[in-house]
Amino acid sequence: MADDLVQQVRALVADIEPSDDLAGAHQQMALRWLDSTQDIYRRAKPATPSPHLVSYFLLIDRATNAVLLCDHRLSGLWLPTGGHVEPDEHPVDTVRREVVEELGIEAVFDAETGAAPLFLTVTETVGDPAARHTDVSLWFALEGRPDQVLVPDEREFTSVRWWGIDELYAETSTRMEPHLTRAVKALHMEVPAAR
Repeated sequence: MADDLVQQVRALVADIEPSDDLAGAHQQMALRWLDSTQDIYRRAKPATPSPHLVSYFLLIDRATNAVLLCDHRLSGLWLPTGGHVEPDEHPVDTVRREVVEELGIEAVFDAETGAAPLFLTVTETVGDPAARHTDVSLWFALEGRPDQVLVPDEREFTSVRWWGIDELYAETSTRMEPHLTRAVKALHMEVPAAR
């Protein structure tokens, strides 16, 4: 079962169309990692093993050109929602589980991307140096609306808000997820012409 799931994850990673050179480099890193181990799930908080697999999901509204971000308590960053893939869990099932836990809604995958990741990052976490580790993050897109009733998990987030794509590109805060605008670009939503 574990071997089969690792191969399914590898297929998901291999099928992502890199949106830029860094995305291609991250994809190759992730494929080498997946070829080298069967131990891809976090077994002990915060960092065992490192790297381990994460599913991010951007709640998006194509009609208003907006994405939902959460001010994450632990990292101090504005992030998409998501979480660690549990042992023997498929990353798509992680999205389905986490959206209920973190926002109180059911997953509706974006009509354009479906239930496939559109982006991938391999990044070191921030915060306490003793807890830092590498996350291999698959990014998915879910459909949402700014008027949708959400029930954010207050243990995880200090706040949530919808951001227009133009706002994201204009934001200069160091508190934003560093790959966020690259992920948004992979969604093929409208981006400012000067970018």
